[in-house]
Amino acid sequence: MMEERQGRASGTSDSTHRVSIRDRLLTKEVAELEANLPSTCKASFPDEDKLHHFQLAVSPDEGYYQSGRFQFEIDVPEAYNMVPPKVRCLTRIWHPNITENGEICLSLLREHSIDGTGWAPTRTLKDVVWGLNSLFTDLLNFDDPLNIDAAEHHLRDKEDFRNKVQDYIKHYAR
Repeated sequence: MMEERQGRASGTSDSTHRVSIRDRLLTKEVAELEANLPSTCKASFPDEDKLHHFQLAVSPDEGYYQSGRFQFEIDVPEAYNMVPPKVRCLTRIWHPNITENGEICLSLLREHSIDGTGWAPTRTLKDVVWGLNSLFTDLLNFDDPLNIDAAEHHLRDKEDFRNKVQDYIKHYAR
């Protein structure tokens, strides 16, 4: 099983091929991730031979974003785990920490962070997935927004903000 996963991670089953550190880590981390996925998340690998590129669907079961289904694309660079994965939201969303074109503000995805909450080699894909999932609940942050318009909208009129979120869900997140 482990050799099969390593073959999948590197895109080859040739045992003489040198498996990169990233791919060796991913073999282990993907198994751990699949065993510990939040109930609101589903990971999918478009190419089973490339564990470094996958999608995550988050379907929040509480809060403003309940009933939506949000797709994220996760690319794990060759320099992983010294650098964080690159993550983009593929679903258009009205959110203070995600821009409408998919950029995400999540401290653990920052390569350099003054407060120590950024990426560290001790973090794993499981941390990334749980962090993305939490952007819809406890990590929803209106005080340090990336999408300032969404945060100000919430501050100005919470009910209208909720309506706009629901409108986006209806049009983009089903």
